[in-house]
Amino acid sequence: MALRRGQRRVTDEDRDQVRALHAEGLGRNEIARRIGRGSRTVSVLAAEMGLSFDRTHTAIATEARVIDAKARRAALVQRAYTRAEKIYDRLEADAGPAGYDFTATSVNGIETKNLNHVPAQDERALALAAGAHLAQAAKLEALDGDPGLDAARSMLGGLAEGLRRIAEAPEDTGEG
Repeated sequence: MALRRGQRRVTDEDRDQVRALHAEGLGRNEIARRIGRGSRTVSVLAAEMGLSFDRTHTAIATEARVIDAKARRAALVQRAYTRAEKIYDRLEADAGPAGYDFTATSVNGIETKNLNHVPAQDERALALAAGAHLAQAAKLEALDGDPGLDAARSMLGGLAEGLRRIAEAPEDTGEG
């Protein structure tokens, strides 16, 4: 096989290094970094020497990353719900004794007035923001949910209701 420009031939030293680093339990990518070779070259050398790379460490690391990502999404869901609750509190501020603090820019600068209602433009903006937080929370929750679980629960609920109706129905003696 011809070498491409910039490539160097594999040496016995490369083979020895791959064998030694593999024996230390290093993965293919780490070996490639340490000896200055491509991961494909390391794979070919390992295969020629009958060496294989244990992927259990990779699987464990991947599983840990998946669990971490799920926990991060759960935290984001909680934050989205908290933000939505705070927005709803602002929307309902006019119902309380404190009222709604409306801030606007006027010729006199920034003015804040206490109103007994939420202005329409503020209510619209706050409602849109709350909706966005709730929609994002729902999307994040759906990522970690079992898509068939709700359907299964619904089906089982329907079956249970049907069985209950059959059990409560008067017996038909067949006499006519």
